[in-house]
Amino acid sequence: MAVETLQDLLAEGVEGRGVLVRSDLNVPLDNGRITDAGRIVASAPTIKALAEAGAKVIVTAHLGRPKGEPDPKLSLAPVAARLAAELGRNVQLAGDVVGQDALARSEGLTDGDVMLLENIRFDPRETSKDDAQRAKLAAALVELVGDDGAFVSDGFGVVHRKQASVYDVAKLLPHYAGTLVAAEVEVLRKLTADPRRPYAVVLGGSKVSDKLAVIEALAPKVDTLVIGGGMCFTFLAAQGLPVGSSLLQAEMVDTCKKLLDTYADVIHLPRDIVIADKFAADAESKVVQANEIPDGWSGLDIGPESVSRFGALLTEAKTVFWNGPMGVFEFEKFAAGTRGVAEAIVKATEKGAFTVVGGGDSAAAVRTLGLPEDGFSHISTGGGASLEYLEGKELPGIAILED
Repeated sequence: MAVETLQDLLAEGVEGRGVLVRSDLNVPLDNGRITDAGRIVASAPTIKALAEAGAKVIVTAHLGRPKGEPDPKLSLAPVAARLAAELGRNVQLAGDVVGQDALARSEGLTDGDVMLLENIRFDPRETSKDDAQRAKLAAALVELVGDDGAFVSDGFGVVHRKQASVYDVAKLLPHYAGTLVAAEVEVLRKLTADPRRPYAVVLGGSKVSDKLAVIEALAPKVDTLVIGGGMCFTFLAAQGLPVGSSLLQAEMVDTCKKLLDTYADVIHLPRDIVIADKFAADAESKVVQANEIPDGWSGLDIGPESVSRFGALLTEAKTVFWNGPMGVFEFEKFAAGTRGVAEAIVKATEKGAFTVVGGGDSAAAVRTLGLPEDGFSHISTGGGASLEYLEGKELPGIAILED
């Protein structure tokens, strides 16, 4: 990675300096309780290294999708508490983004202190398409760390966004890639430069449209492309099969037909499906062949035959990238597909394969289903950023670090 890194900044010395860190602390909440702290755990090492080196650390992060104004339900308060526990030191939470409280607290920071600004997306300028508006917010953030400050980009989950705290601040401060961002990019370059073969990709999730670009980019490059999750039903419909009440993007059927025609030897679809009479944890369920889904029933997972077939392909692969669950893993009845595929990837890892979990719901599934995190070579913190990188798109938050 042709950018300066956290290690370069630490070598220069940070004692007494303000350092602005963009982290990805966007964790899932259930009534204010964090249900998966993976991103906080992954973000802690960079913050801890800076604090221990005597920096005055100011962290920016977002949570959820507030509409450019404060929303108490999306306050970073629970995140600050969990981050403090992870760091083993106090983490102040500013009451605003770049307002009076943030400014007053920043002026009172001493060496080794850590302050988390309130949800950066409470300020509409963060996500503005107006360059001048984003630049104003970036300037206000820089004011918090002072003239001799530095910027560390460590939120890989947002580097595909051209936002004030990700992109514009890097124009105003000496900038460095944090440990997490540097590691993520190194992993993705391994997947794209010269992957060991057979190279298998597993894609799930609900919509074909969300994954179309990555399917088109990867299908010519991989040996095996396994498709499950809700998106598989649009592919099954493209084969002329009935899908009942399953998720279906009718407008994508023709596109899926073309993909299946072009990459018939690469794309693998489920042969059996676990169907349900309703979308609920206690739904009646049964396993049917992929061409036998009745009206009024929905596919909520891939079936055991498909798990076995996909597993055989994956355990023999030398490189595996997985993004998206195979079914509604949050419901125990419909978690077997995701679990089975994940376990096959773990076996591939044990046999020496390079295996990457592409963030988002896949990473959450690993932890929710109690699978060993060290059973994979790498678990990414950024699903969308990973996909855009593999599509060959420029990631603004990475490109700006290279300037």
